[in-house]
Amino acid sequence: MYCPFCLFTFARRSTVQDSIVLKPMKLEFNNKNTKVQQLTDFIQKSIAAHELEIGDKLPSINQLSKQFHLSRDTVFKAFTDLKNRKIIDSVHGKNYHVASPIKHILLLLDEYTPFKEMVYNTLQESLPSYYEIDLWFHQYNEHLFNQIISNCVGTHNNYLVMNYHNERFSEVLAKIDKKKLLLLDFGKFDKNGYSYVCQDFDTALYNALETIKVRLKKYRKLFLVFNKHHKHPQSSKEYFSKFCIDNNLPFEIIGEITEKTIISKNAFYLVIKQEDLVKIIRKGRSERLKAGKDYGLLAYNENPFYEVIENGIASIGINWERMGYLAADFIMNENPVREFLPTEIVLRNSL
Repeated sequence: MYCPFCLFTFARRSTVQDSIVLKPMKLEFNNKNTKVQQLTDFIQKSIAAHELEIGDKLPSINQLSKQFHLSRDTVFKAFTDLKNRKIIDSVHGKNYHVASPIKHILLLLDEYTPFKEMVYNTLQESLPSYYEIDLWFHQYNEHLFNQIISNCVGTHNNYLVMNYHNERFSEVLAKIDKKKLLLLDFGKFDKNGYSYVCQDFDTALYNALETIKVRLKKYRKLFLVFNKHHKHPQSSKEYFSKFCIDNNLPFEIIGEITEKTIISKNAFYLVIKQEDLVKIIRKGRSERLKAGKDYGLLAYNENPFYEVIENGIASIGINWERMGYLAADFIMNENPVREFLPTEIVLRNSL
């Protein structure tokens, strides 16, 4: 049964008088989620928006059941879910009240990868249970990015955002309170007083390659596999080229791995996209070449699978768990953070 624009009345205690102050609020039921979930979400958002504070009394199950034409079981399930997560509590199974504040966090990432999952998992493990993380991916779609930000302005306590572009600050982000916004990953632009935890795709890449220069000089030629469809910052091409030129190392930048691509023996491959990494390994096998023995292989961004496939794949990148810990500290302690994480190489048998 659809119930548009129902009025939801919460009971709030006055700090001045020991009396009940009623505040009308709107709750719309739709067909997108169950009514249990919609009622649960509404109560959580009301707590996050400070419409309800710790200790405030909730309407009774009977009251909500009658007011919204819901079964008592539906209201009870919503209350039970909130109670199990220690958001509300009750005395002898009745007289429900707010037990802890709900804080909503928007985590807007560019696209799914295992190392982005590390950020999410670290946040979940580091934050108390009353923090709820809303995870979105903008997939490098600027319209979608702008729409998500615009729809979420004012609805969350903090915003953790991977910007749409590495060299340009997205104007829509100006709608968010600077104190609540943390920029992640990309950041080669004027961050104008915002907090950020980013990686440097330029000088840091150059310096990381310097640490393995002796190894790289053993290869006949160095290849950067920079997929033309990938949104990795283009400036990495410049600094990879600069490193090779400064060290008198033959090099080439490949736009993509195709059926015609031949894996060169005694060559080194720095690969940005994991899909291309798989293609190189597969083509190498078809040519009876083994990573680490017949050619060198270095993957951008760590992946748990790199420890076990092909007897170990070396990787280059930042510590994504560290990014998650810094983000959690920013949220809980409200401390500004402005840090570029170091780019490091994890050596394995492929190099």
